[in-house]
Amino acid sequence: MKLAEGRTQAALDAIRKIGNLSNRRAYEFDEGDVKKIIKALRDAASDLERKFESTSEAGKDIFKL
Repeated sequence: MKLAEGRTQAALDAIRKIGNLSNRRAYEFDEGDVKKIIKALRDAASDLERKFESTSEAGKDIFKL
């Protein structure tokens, strides 16, 4: 799945760039900002996980003879 590989790599690159913001010499932030960023990323990852789980479980509801 080339599409999945490319999108996953782009997401990982974006997360690494967000991590670069932790350099206090270059950027100014407080703990509230950090908590908001981490919560947003965790929520997005949880949503992604739910989407993949619901796809695999969807087939269980299909009745066949």
